[in-house]
Amino acid sequence: MFVRTALAAAAIAAAGIAAAETIPVTVVAGHPPVFRWVRMTHSVYIPAVNKALEGTGYSIEWSEQYGGSLAKVGGELEAVEEGLAEIGLVSSLFDPSKLAIQNVTYVTPFVSDKTATISAMMDKLQAEDADMRASWEANGLEYLGCAIGIDDYLLMTDFPVNSLADLQGKKIGAPGPAVNWLKGTGAVGVSGNLTTYYNELKTGVYDGVIVFASAALPGKLYEVAPFITKMRFGGQYAGGLAANKDWYDSQPPEVQAALKKGCEAYFTAYHQDLDAAVAKAFEVMQAKGATVREVDEAMRKAWADGMDNVAKLWAQALEEKGQPGMRLLKLYMQTMREAGATPVRNWDQE
Repeated sequence: MFVRTALAAAAIAAAGIAAAETIPVTVVAGHPPVFRWVRMTHSVYIPAVNKALEGTGYSIEWSEQYGGSLAKVGGELEAVEEGLAEIGLVSSLFDPSKLAIQNVTYVTPFVSDKTATISAMMDKLQAEDADMRASWEANGLEYLGCAIGIDDYLLMTDFPVNSLADLQGKKIGAPGPAVNWLKGTGAVGVSGNLTTYYNELKTGVYDGVIVFASAALPGKLYEVAPFITKMRFGGQYAGGLAANKDWYDSQPPEVQAALKKGCEAYFTAYHQDLDAAVAKAFEVMQAKGATVREVDEAMRKAWADGMDNVAKLWAQALEEKGQPGMRLLKLYMQTMREAGATPVRNWDQE
């Protein structure tokens, strides 16, 4: 009797193993793993998805392609859309034409320096708002979550900044839409990204950059731009994880659910790590000779008031293309105010 029972159990187990399905998934990022959003995709997101799949009969065999091995920074969307990868860390910041709506935070500086709040609100809006989702779907993508939250942006220069007048004629590198933050300051904005900042500062292409502390430290920007001015431009949303929509729609419900559930663990770990890294970054950069200056509210207000209303111009440009730019600008600003933000300038109310 025992032998028969054991044989039956073994047969059932063997059938279960045969029925289990392993799904190959390539995940892509243009940035290398030194950057938090890539590192935590490997160390937190993927294990969380694997855990969520336990007992479902499905597992994933992951192929991680980071640091430009499959797609350069800004090329992740196309890699996923074309099926070169099933999932990608899509930097909406570097796809301003295809994911214009997702860049709403980058046209609304001086709103909030609470990155976790911004990330949570942007994930919420993209889960709940049809127009936000449509922007991804128009590019053949399914947004999974895992917001790439960026800590409070600041100014790093090779010259001291004591007033806005000090920026006159200076070449300042900035990511994508953030170039618009320099309008009205007298500085010359130049579009750039983290992978090139160090060399461009070292060779004099830039006199400074708009950047965030958690990337400035590993990028060693304090070596070539030792004057740190905490303008408190605000935290930002720079993209998130997205899947090829045709592929995602073809997956079993258990797999779809796991791919999104993994972002819950990612969100918590990401922002805890980010907060600790920001504090550490300032400590280390100052120890290595950087000078950190906090500006007063008057200077922040002068900068914000001197800018064109880039948010309204952005929204109007979207309206001309048939997209609800004004509605989404108002939705984002109101969502942030309800979450406790006190913007220096209410871009949507002018």
